[in-house]
Amino acid sequence: MTETAGDLAERLAQNAEAVCRSYLSNGRKTGRYWVVGDVRNMPGRSMYVRLVPSAKGTAGKWTDAATGEHGDLLDIIRESRGLTSFKETADEARRFLALPQPDPKPVVHRDRVSPAPMGSPRAAKRLFAMSGPIAGTLAETYLRKRGIKALHGTGSLRFHPRCYYRPDEHRPTEIWPALIASVTDLNGHQTGAHRTWLNPNSFSAASLGKAPIETPRRAMGDLLGHAVRFGVAGEVMAVGEGIETMLSLRCVLPEMPMAAALSAAHLAAILFPDTLRRLYIVRDDDPAGDGAGDTLVERADALGIEALPLSPILGDLNEDLRLRGIDAFRASIRVQLAPQDVARFMEAVLSA
Repeated sequence: MTETAGDLAERLAQNAEAVCRSYLSNGRKTGRYWVVGDVRNMPGRSMYVRLVPSAKGTAGKWTDAATGEHGDLLDIIRESRGLTSFKETADEARRFLALPQPDPKPVVHRDRVSPAPMGSPRAAKRLFAMSGPIAGTLAETYLRKRGIKALHGTGSLRFHPRCYYRPDEHRPTEIWPALIASVTDLNGHQTGAHRTWLNPNSFSAASLGKAPIETPRRAMGDLLGHAVRFGVAGEVMAVGEGIETMLSLRCVLPEMPMAAALSAAHLAAILFPDTLRRLYIVRDDDPAGDGAGDTLVERADALGIEALPLSPILGDLNEDLRLRGIDAFRASIRVQLAPQDVARFMEAVLSA
């Protein structure tokens, strides 16, 4: 008899703590719960997995207080391993439970060769799942050397020490360390990934720590409308193109939700959360950035969302931060904010 998802979830629930120790290794047991950052095994304390049945519910059920996501242990296996189909998830659950595998169905040769098509959302999920936290890694060093010191709430960023880079189809694959960013939709589901390959031996003014290759930044997966997100969007948020640009802004507005769309074209198409009432649009000093900003203003106006530009003094906000210093950078951002947001996101932080 073929096992259903409910059958597998029930068997996993009988071993809930063992499941958590295996798939949520960055968490820890606290009383009757396993506590971790999120279902993708990021460090933190916002997600709770019930380890034993109680009046509040069955073992194996979990809730992420930060995002509202919830589910069972099959969801944990799927998300922590970057799987996309029920068959993959069920196979992994059976492996964990040491159950006999069902007779495999015949598969065509191309499925064995390419289980995750290159550049697909599935491949992006697997890459992110194989990467680790940035703390203490070259990725953290790279960001700090660019003047970015506010690295709280950056669970969407990870580090891979040996990430493949292929210049083109005619040249061999290279291996470089890389900063890996998760691209997600408005519900927090990963749709893609972005890679910034890094140079472990140099941080020059010319390269700013990126690897000496033709395209040190590349994205993969489903990107249109989605973004690399920092914080959960509410009534106010800021959007821009680059990850370093938005992380620079977080150095002076650490509590404002932000999103990096990764390019001018994708910035123009970024989706708005239903709760949004005021949108700050970070402009890069180039024609593509201006065009994306104008499109966003039109889209926001049509929905009754107030749109305000945030413009750099130099080429982009990271240049402002690095070359002008944090105090001058803060002053230039302050005068562009709505007064209520100065009080909420800047003065409140400085007085804390």
